[in-house]
Amino acid sequence: MAGLKDLYLIAYNLACCSGWAGVLYVALPVVFNALLTDPQSIGRALSSVYATDDLATVLFYVQTAALLEIVHAAVGLVRSPVVVTTLQVGSRIAALFAITRSPESQAQFGAGLMIISWALVEVPRYLFYVFAIISGDATKKTPFPLFWLRYSLFAVLYPTGITGELTVFLAAAKDAAFLNTYGEQYATAMYYFIMSFPVIYAPGALPMILNMAGNRRSAFKKRFAKPPPPPRGIVFPVTGTKGSEEIRSSTPTGKEIVAAAVEASSPQKAEKCRTERNWRFGYLKHLLGLVEEQCKSAQTALDVANAGMDKAYDTFQFVYPDGKAVSLREAMSKPAADKFHTGYVKGEAAKPDKVLQIPYKGKTLSGEALKAQVRKWVEYGTIEPSAGDAIIQCADSPKYLDLSDRHFVLLGAGSAMGPFLVLMALGANVVAIDLDRPGIWKRLIGIARKSPGSLTFPMKKEQAACGESDDELYASSGCNLFTQTPMIRDWLLQLYPGSKFTVGSYAYLNGAAHVQVSLAMDAICRDLTEKRKGTSLAYLCTPTDAHLIPKEAHDAATENYNAFSKKPYCILMRLLSQGKMLRKNVRAPLEGEGGPFYLVNGVSVAQGPNYILAKRLQHWRAIIARSKGCTVSSNIAPSTSTASVVQNRTFAWAYEGMPYFIPYEIFAPETSNAVMSAILLTDINDPKSPKNPKTKHANPNQLFSYNAFHGGTWRCAYEIDSIGEASVLLYFSRVAAPYAGAIAAVGAAAAAKAYGFF
Repeated sequence: MAGLKDLYLIAYNLACCSGWAGVLYVALPVVFNALLTDPQSIGRALSSVYATDDLATVLFYVQTAALLEIVHAAVGLVRSPVVVTTLQVGSRIAALFAITRSPESQAQFGAGLMIISWALVEVPRYLFYVFAIISGDATKKTPFPLFWLRYSLFAVLYPTGITGELTVFLAAAKDAAFLNTYGEQYATAMYYFIMSFPVIYAPGALPMILNMAGNRRSAFKKRFAKPPPPPRGIVFPVTGTKGSEEIRSSTPTGKEIVAAAVEASSPQKAEKCRTERNWRFGYLKHLLGLVEEQCKSAQTALDVANAGMDKAYDTFQFVYPDGKAVSLREAMSKPAADKFHTGYVKGEAAKPDKVLQIPYKGKTLSGEALKAQVRKWVEYGTIEPSAGDAIIQCADSPKYLDLSDRHFVLLGAGSAMGPFLVLMALGANVVAIDLDRPGIWKRLIGIARKSPGSLTFPMKKEQAACGESDDELYASSGCNLFTQTPMIRDWLLQLYPGSKFTVGSYAYLNGAAHVQVSLAMDAICRDLTEKRKGTSLAYLCTPTDAHLIPKEAHDAATENYNAFSKKPYCILMRLLSQGKMLRKNVRAPLEGEGGPFYLVNGVSVAQGPNYILAKRLQHWRAIIARSKGCTVSSNIAPSTSTASVVQNRTFAWAYEGMPYFIPYEIFAPETSNAVMSAILLTDINDPKSPKNPKTKHANPNQLFSYNAFHGGTWRCAYEIDSIGEASVLLYFSRVAAPYAGAIAAVGAAAAAKAYGFF
């Protein structure tokens, strides 16, 4: 079946490439003749392009064929977002409709400019797709000239194409033949229809060009990326070979870990998991099935978690510098051969006031103002009441903010979502684990020196041997979670004997590396909780995951759905997407011991199975450690506009539109850091906290039901994975509103004058 799909796509792309090549074959001689004989006549030549030979017929059929690209995206033949594809193709079809029905738009220079720009973009684009399908690698195996054209021509041809399209729309708007296409009675409607496109283009053109520029940078970076270094430290197991090269694919490994976990409860579901052919996009149903199995009983939940962790430790390998590979379990079963030295920096700032402060929208909230804002979030549904209670409890408990005798181990100390800045400002003793890169340590040590806290960190050599040079200190600091996992564990086990550690896992990497770093952090957390008395754990959970939620959140989502499902915009989006967008965020309750349980599907499939596996490893460790008497502060953090997220323009646009869907709110990093740190401090101080192992839950996975600052995900009418494209459209409609208002005002004035009102 996959072969038939590829053959069809090759045939489709070749046909479209040929059609556009035919357009160029007819159009370019007209322009070249003008350039060679009379350059000043180029405008007249462009005006005559549409009327040349059979160009209009070929143009009509080849551009209309692009409608199939929407179908391809909708049925999953290609990995293109349906709404974006629809918008791109739809604007072309609108321009084609205008030029086909408007003689005036055909006979102006913009028509030829638009047609030639389209063709010059499409010929290499479709040919690029053909080679990408044949080679199986669009980034590195397509011919470089074609690759360069695919990702470079837009810089010139998008502006010229957009300019041509705008002239076509504007010419058609003044052409009586076009306006009266369906009769004089519809002339006004046709005018506003065709003029709506320049209104849309005004705010949308530049972001589209900038998005292509970003895609170009990304594609060239991947094309010329250096070959990966030989495997070292924690790596995926060998899953195959390609010539003499070992292949370490994340897909079969991730699938097998999930299957092994669910097999502890349901061999039938495990078998379905193992036979899943499209793991990249089909993993979600298996994840949800796993969570459903865990709801059967408390013991089943732990059995599933233990089975998954055992499989991960037995499957992943640890490769030593000499190339020897052993299982991760074996590597962590013995001390490392080498040892770290210890670096220490004491801050110079005075002890801080014991007042909880939360930065929020340009203000710093504390005291009653902070409590009032927390209550607003709770009332609106942006956070759960238990999260609000935890923040207020922290604000009312100055002793929680005295961190002078506490040690926090931050795995990934420099993470944008980690609590490093908050803890240092409160005077905590932070043990920082981060990469051995001088720039990282220049920042961390610099912050520590200006704080009332202290910073402890691993070093390659004695701190005294660095002399007075800060540069040498920075260069000698840090470690690698992947390759030095046993060494880091050993160092932490002997550090500050008798002190109780709170170990936070905050490191994040993209793709499969996120699984590796999560497993590295887990290996350290596992051994510290088992071998160092009084150790507590801290995690930041993502809202884009599958969680058990309180019944109140489930009921609120139902109420919001009943309200939003009647809104015209939501009805329209549901109809246009055939139900794929704006999916109901309410699922039937799950039965089990201590149930019923309420499950929210917050997973964003596009994030991929590696992201979910990395987060699932943390979930499993959290409930296993808590079952053994460890306090685990594992709380859902909100969607946050970190630099790594908003550099993806699609995410940035979606974030701007998401607050339309009550009760969503997107938070700035400084707010997220502060509120999640406040909840953490309550968790580790309050013996009655739902994170304390003495607090009983019907099911271990209810650990994540409490203190959730989810940003609205649990109580929204629609699943988060189904509102992204609708949110982007809302953002652009808001941006376009002033332009639309101006056009409407001009149109109203013109109509008033035409009807003799002034």
